Amino acid sequence: MIIKLLIEGGDMKPGPAIAQQLGPLGINMGKVISDINSSTKEFKGMKVPVELHVDKKTKEFTIKTFSPPASELIKKEMNLEKGSNDHKNLIVGNASIEDIIKITKIKYANMLEKDFKSAVKSILGTSKTVGILVENENPNDLIHEVAKGKFDKEINQKLSETTAEKRQKLDEFYNQIKTAQDMKAEKNKKAAEEAEKAKAEKAAAAPVAAPSAGAVKTDGAKPGAGSKASGTPAKAAAKPAAKPAAKKK
Repeated sequence: MIIKLLIEGGDMKPGPAIAQQLGPLGINMGKVISDINSSTKEFKGMKVPVELHVDKKTKEFTIKTFSPPASELIKKEMNLEKGSNDHKNLIVGNASIEDIIKITKIKYANMLEKDFKSAVKSILGTSKTVGILVENENPNDLIHEVAKGKFDKEINQKLSETTAEKRQKLDEFYNQIKTAQDMKAEKNKKAAEEAEKAKAEKAAAAPVAAPSAGAVKTDGAKPGAGSKASGTPAKAAAKPAAKPAAKKK
């Protein structure tokens, strides 16, 4: 029997979901949790897919750990709590090619790509969706450059350490972009506030519509006798004039 789980690396805790799956099997839940946490501790702070292979007869189990999703690995490497919510316009980091190679080395065993260079290009594609640059460039553009041979030395040697000098330059480039993004966001915020203020002032200055001619005031006065419910004044009933009395001859 195979039980698939998605847990916090190194920090799995007992809960109803796992209890419902393991309880009926009679397996020691405490040991399962302890063993899973031990096998996933290197991925602390990330979501990790895990398969629990259980022998129903012997109650023995084995744990198969998969690497976290590439997006989780990228955020972890870049110290990001979350990726960009608008990756086309909002940049949240600037990675080195060595960072991408490091992530590829972790993920490679669980990837469909047959060669390491293709796997690197796949991780570059995911980097774009997270909202980061790689080597100061759009990752999608860099994919084409890698295909033509750029960074072949680093990729073939699987270099995964970024020098302090290079990291500093990457950070300086990103900080310039972040400053421009922050200024644009502040400008847009002020423009939105001013537009809302102008809208409110316009609404306050608008003249109050005068009542239309013939409108009936509802001041609580009772309508006159003979008036209709619609408020139309009742017409006075005209009485015929009395005829003069005939004179006697």
